Amino acid sequence: MKKNLNNSNKRELTSGDVAQRCGVAVSTLHFYERKGLISSYRNSGNQRRYTRDVLRRVAVIKIAQRIGIPLATISDSLMQYPPGKRMSPKEWAVLSQQWREELDRRIETLIHLRDDLDGCIGCGCLSMEDCPLRNPGDRLSVQGTGAILLDVK
Repeated sequence: MKKNLNNSNKRELTSGDVAQRCGVAVSTLHFYERKGLISSYRNSGNQRRYTRDVLRRVAVIKIAQRIGIPLATISDSLMQYPPGKRMSPKEWAVLSQQWREELDRRIETLIHLRDDLDGCIGCGCLSMEDCPLRNPGDRLSVQGTGAILLDVK
């Protein structure tokens, strides 16, 4: 009887196994590992091996990156859940709620910027007196007259 090398029930996974199943490059796994996002161990042949929980962890990292969560924030968030421990649905709910709150703040900021940009289009950015993006409330008037922001190098 032949042993199925692609058996999804293997206890340990190679870098190639994880990369293929997660849709990332092996170098990405190594990068995540250097950043402390995932962990591996070395077998007797000094080859990297991963436990199966890394599959979910990489999926969480990819989801977070896709929605624009900075890697530092992802790292800080995942510190609550050490590598080698499978994240439970309850833990995922807590983590996703934290990220949801951050996304809501970012969306609110983007909406505000978009709405301010509409007003900015009419000013022509010549006097900068009434630009809601660059000079709200004409706070730059204390620095002098003219389009002083355009001269900044």
